[in-house]
Amino acid sequence: MKKLLLVEDDLILGESLKEILESEDFEIIWVKDGNEAIDETFISHFDLFLLDVNVPFINGFELLKSLRDSGDETPAIFLTARVDIESLTEGFGVGADDYMKKPFDIDELLLRINSLLKKSFNSYKSEIEYGNLKYDIKKQRIYKDGELINLSPNELKLFELFIKNIDNKISKENILYHIYEGCEGSEPALRVYISKLKKLGLRIINQRGMGYCCEKL
Repeated sequence: MKKLLLVEDDLILGESLKEILESEDFEIIWVKDGNEAIDETFISHFDLFLLDVNVPFINGFELLKSLRDSGDETPAIFLTARVDIESLTEGFGVGADDYMKKPFDIDELLLRINSLLKKSFNSYKSEIEYGNLKYDIKKQRIYKDGELINLSPNELKLFELFIKNIDNKISKENILYHIYEGCEGSEPALRVYISKLKKLGLRIINQRGMGYCCEKL
């Protein structure tokens, strides 16, 4: 089952889209603002983003730019009433794959969703480079100066979370949720994992009271 993130603050439209898309056998996570969307992308992998532009806190353009800058190449469709040339240019400029004007035909939306999902992920970035580190996203392998690095499963989850969210703050709660998949996690173990990743070459800083951030080199 494909998992889609729907970012839409119109309650009636959001509820309708969620119901229709779930009837088409998609798993839908529906959030109503940009901050919630960022949190969800830390927790889960999505197959496609459906983004309204005018949502609270972080608008759709800023949200997608942040995700693309962090190495997230999940296909994205903007659903918006803004279709002036400046908005279209900005939308595609930040990495949108498609752009639909509200109100839209649901059958056309389904066609566009399925078309994007059928695209090979080989057309997107398959590697992330960070200094002398290279991360093969598909194979989940880390190389340092060309040599394969072996990490424990939890260390690898944490490495991937940071490397896909460069320069983004991640709360301690979201990190623990991601590593332990919703189960209660160990903070002392987390500190050990972070120490090892620092030695590997990640520039991770502790933003006291806020969480952690892997800074861009």
